[in-house]
Amino acid sequence: MEKYFVLNDNMKVKYDVSGNGPAMILMHGWGCNGSTIQTIANIAAEQHTVYNIDLPGFGGSSEPATVWDVNDYTVMLEHFVASLNIKNPIILGHSFGGRVGILYSSRNSVDKLVLVDSAGVKPRRSFRYYLKVYTFKLGKMVTRLLVGKEKAAARIEQMRKRNGSSDYAMASPMMRSILVKVVNEDLKHVMPSINVPTLLIWGENDTATPLRDAKIMERLIPDAGLVSFPGCGHYSFLDNPYQFAAVLRSFINK
Repeated sequence: MEKYFVLNDNMKVKYDVSGNGPAMILMHGWGCNGSTIQTIANIAAEQHTVYNIDLPGFGGSSEPATVWDVNDYTVMLEHFVASLNIKNPIILGHSFGGRVGILYSSRNSVDKLVLVDSAGVKPRRSFRYYLKVYTFKLGKMVTRLLVGKEKAAARIEQMRKRNGSSDYAMASPMMRSILVKVVNEDLKHVMPSINVPTLLIWGENDTATPLRDAKIMERLIPDAGLVSFPGCGHYSFLDNPYQFAAVLRSFINK
């Protein structure tokens, strides 16, 4: 059932409710929406009341009016949980949704946490990455000097689209600013504060959030266990749906 939660600033957050039983909240990754993780919702709804959220800026939810960080998304989730009177939910986050799940679970009461190919560890940066960044910054400065600040804006935006990730290129100006902010946030310092059973499910060929990130999380989160799937990438729940379902059911239904 499709519903909307309205924040104090009239921001609408779309979510779907399905199933019956203890509460479980699902959060998708960047550039996706609740439909991306609908197969996970279907599994969870067998024994849980599932709240599958379109995070602000995605799907049917409003875009933030300011440049949000992970804390802002987490505060949104805290308001959502309080407003619906949800008690001690299981939290599941894929990719960017995992960032919100990590921070939420570090400071709120939850039953269990499931992180699927989750972000949360600041990416390692190669020399090539920094060369690309500083080349872009130099190009930006030269463009402004040659054509002036006003005319340079359109050219610089084209440079950003050519040199940025596909997530960046497809996002609106506001969501690009949010992406730049959240992707550089490192949540390792809050992981030891997560004191509930935590399941990490990963694709061993994940290049967006590599398996080494999962091993860091497993080390830092006190009661964490890692299950990894060979031959799977960043969407391990789609690459290996049957094993994923078996692992998830075993963890959330006991």
